[in-house]
Amino acid sequence: MILGKSIRIYLKEGSVTGIKFAEVVNQTIQSLSCPRTKISELNKHFSKEINTQGVYFLIGFEEETGKQIVYIGEAENVWDRLKNHDSKKDFWNEVIVFTSKDDNLTKSHIKYLESRIVEIANVTKRYGLKNGNNPTLNSLPLPDKDAMEEFLSNIKILTGTLGHKFLENPIAFRNIFEIETPTTTTAENKIIPDTKGKLELNMSVSGIQASAIQTNEGLVVLEGSQTSKNPTKNYGYGALRDNLLAEGVIKPNSNGELVFTRNYLFNSVSAAAAVILGYSVNGRNVWKNSYGKSIKEIEKSELK
Repeated sequence: MILGKSIRIYLKEGSVTGIKFAEVVNQTIQSLSCPRTKISELNKHFSKEINTQGVYFLIGFEEETGKQIVYIGEAENVWDRLKNHDSKKDFWNEVIVFTSKDDNLTKSHIKYLESRIVEIANVTKRYGLKNGNNPTLNSLPLPDKDAMEEFLSNIKILTGTLGHKFLENPIAFRNIFEIETPTTTTAENKIIPDTKGKLELNMSVSGIQASAIQTNEGLVVLEGSQTSKNPTKNYGYGALRDNLLAEGVIKPNSNGELVFTRNYLFNSVSAAAAVILGYSVNGRNVWKNSYGKSIKEIEKSELK
């Protein structure tokens, strides 16, 4: 059974663009979100919350592409580490800090959290990762490990609530926070998608075959879906298609077909269809379920 969560957020300046203090009700986790321009005020107003051990995210944008990027770190004194980053790292414009109200986090705990968060960010691939290496996952006693996995699930919830979904998979994945995590990735440890409760869709146009999952955020085109080799010139989604080719999200396979190399989230069904077919099209008409009903027909039926 899925249980709801209650989140409490305090806006320090009464503005969503200023310092925000967030917590999961009845949990020990606490979080601070702060724009870089307000960083000096953190220690003034929230000294107890940041002069302690915890994990943090530095969030910004790549200058060349405009893509969002994140640096994931841990520290025994978060405030001291932030002061250091303020003088040495230029890319970030926002920081999110996670600490515990009961001060029970140890160095081993925060090292474990850092490693798991980096692993998850590498799986979701929503933001570029600024970490130079993947920290080794340290061993914890089973009770501590379970406690940190629960803490981690609350980090995910608070991060998303504060406007950043880089710990959220585009589609639900089984046990992403509960899998036994090896130090190296193997085929046996590949996380598999759980499509239960999601709308599974297909598109078959002019010999091009593609599969997707509709979610609350948009449409996730699945790995292996084909795309056209000859897109129309100067159509609306040409730049997006070119970016996906440059990033390796779309590549030729061994048969010379252009295919998606991984699952990719589009914010609209029409954008997904246009990138795949190479011309502008209404995605609500061409994406269909296993019974041949289009998204438009499905939604019309549901409203009735």
